[in-house]
Amino acid sequence: MTAQIYYNPQCSKCRETHQLLEEKGVDTEITEYLKTPPDTETLKAILAALNLKPRQLMRKHESEYKDNNLDDPSLSDEQLIQAMIDYPIIMERPIVVNNGKVAIGRPPVNVLNII
Repeated sequence: MTAQIYYNPQCSKCRETHQLLEEKGVDTEITEYLKTPPDTETLKAILAALNLKPRQLMRKHESEYKDNNLDDPSLSDEQLIQAMIDYPIIMERPIVVNNGKVAIGRPPVNVLNII
C-alpha cells in the first residue's frame, strides 16, 4: 500500500514527515496540494477520519484566512471546505493518508500511528 502525503516542498515539517516515511520503508505518493488541492469529497473524508471540523484543519495565521474573513462564525462547513480548495495554503500540513487512516504530521512522528 502506498501512503499519500499532501505536501508543500517549502515546509520543513512536510520534508521531515516525508523523510520519516521513507526511513520506515513506506512508499509515498506526493501531492503538492498548493498545485493540486484535494477536492470536496477528499477533504470531507480527511476531516471525518481526523474527527475534525473544517476550521480545525485551517492555518488561521495565514493572510488568506484573515483577508477572506474565514474567522466569520456564520460560515458553513461547506463554505470553509471550499475556502481550503480555493486557498489551499490555509490547510494544515502535512496530511498523510494511509490505508484509510489519516494523520497530520505536526509533529512528524504523528504519522507513525497510521503506518
